[in-house]
Order: sequence, then C-alpha cells, then structure tokens
Amino acid sequence: MQRNERFDKAERIIQVGFWVNAVLMVMKLAAGYWGRSDAVFADGVESACDFIAIGSTMVALKLGRQPYDEQHPYGHGRAESLAALLISLVICATGIWIFVDAVQAILRHDFKSPGWIAVAAAALTIIIKEWLYRFSTATGRQLESPSLLAIAQDHRKDALTSIATLIGVIGAFLGWGIMDPLAAALTSFFILHIGWESFRGATHDLMDGSVHGEYIQDVTSLAEAVEHVEHVHEIRARRSGQYIIIDLKLDMDPEMTVKQSHDVATEVKRQIFERFHNVGDVMIHINPHDEEHDDLIRL
Repeated sequence: MQRNERFDKAERIIQVGFWVNAVLMVMKLAAGYWGRSDAVFADGVESACDFIAIGSTMVALKLGRQPYDEQHPYGHGRAESLAALLISLVICATGIWIFVDAVQAILRHDFKSPGWIAVAAAALTIIIKEWLYRFSTATGRQLESPSLLAIAQDHRKDALTSIATLIGVIGAFLGWGIMDPLAAALTSFFILHIGWESFRGATHDLMDGSVHGEYIQDVTSLAEAVEHVEHVHEIRARRSGQYIIIDLKLDMDPEMTVKQSHDVATEVKRQIFERFHNVGDVMIHINPHDEEHDDLIRL
C-alpha cells in the first residue's frame, strides 16, 4: 500500500465517524431535551466533545501525511500520536464528568421520567457506535494508525456510555428513577479504563517507546538471513504515526570494501521494506565482525 493510499484510507474512515457523530450529537441533544432525559442530553454533550476531538484528528492526519522536510527530517507522523493523546484526555474527562454528574443526581434525588424518544435515541446510538468501532478498528489495525485506533476506542466508549444511558432511561421510564444515574456511574469506570489505555499507548509512542518484541525479532531474523551479514549487533525500533523507524547495527567481515558493505546494507533495507509495509525508514550502521568495539552513546 502506497503512502498516500494509507492516509487516504484513514481519512475516509475518520470522515465517516465525523459526520455520523455530528448527526448523533444533534439527535441526542434534541431527544434529551424533548424526551426529558438528562442522561440522553448529557450523552449529546459528550458527542459534541467527540466532534471536536475527531475534528482535531482529521487535522492531525493532514499534518502527518506530509513527507519529511528540512525542519522535520523524521516526518510528521507524531501528529497522529498527539491527536491520540488529545482523544484519550477527552475520554478520561468524559468519564470523570459522567461519574460526578451521576453522584450529584443521586445525592439530590434528581430523578426524572423520560419519554420514549429518549429510549429510542439511546438504543440507536449503541448500534451505530458499535458498528463504527468495529469499522474503524479493522482499518486502524491494518494501517497501524494510532489516531484511528484511538478514534475507534472513542466509538466503543460511546457505545458503553449509551448502554448505561439505555439501562438508566428504561429503568426511569418504568418508574425506577435512580437506575439512570447508577448505570451512568458504573459505566464511567469502563470509560476511564479505555481512556487510560489510549493515553498510555500515545505517551509510549511520543516517548520513543520500543515496538513490541516479536516485531523486533522478526526484523532481526530477516536481516541475519541476508548473505554476508554475520550478526545483528543491535536493533531499535520506534513508532512515528503509522510508520516504524528502525535503527540497525550489522556485524560484517572487516575485509569487505565500503562498496560491498553498502550493497549488503541496501539489500537488508530493501528486504525489510518488502516484508514490513509499515516501515518508514531503516538506518544501518556497519561494525567489523569479531572485533571489540565500544558503542558511543549518551542516552
């Protein structure tokens, strides 16, 4: 998959979520107001926050798809991780807000009897948001896009919130008013968990956290299988948006010419690109095999 094709595919998925979220936001705000349900109206306010977060992700993708330049020699992929970080904070803030609002409603005994339109809005939101979650997750995993996967988690968070809203609204509709805030308070903990996982993943990438060990081992095995590569002395890999940047140190015969070493390194890089389509760049350093050498590093 070519670079522009990757970003076009991610943008299409996010745009679908953006406009569907806009429709759901208007629907839930109206249903909450006319259906006399604070829970559904709050769900609509939450969708408004998501609307802003998804919009910022669309901007981040436009930045992230730009190729490297003089000021950004490693590309602009980190814009996606920044967007994922913002979304995780929105998810966490939403969870805290829902919990506080639910506790206050219980303490005030502020229970209402919602109309059927509020029940229908909550049920429809669950179906649409779960579909959006599965739709976005499939593409996000294929592209390994942190922003798209964060958006998918946000859709799952909305589905969970709407389940609590539906349970609460049905309970209140049948006369048990306390069901609404109790269900919302319980779901807020699930929302906070999703937000924390998204936050941890985004900060891991922004802090140059290593790619998982199995990926590293696969790249190592491929490089060591190339003719004239004696050993992979060291390998590092970090994420930049949808792409992985790899640093390799290869041990080779010290009697090889510079041209021969260069050709071997080029072959290693070519095979890595062919095997791993999400690799953005590979930087290779050559070491003489079976000779003592110290790595100069200050990190």
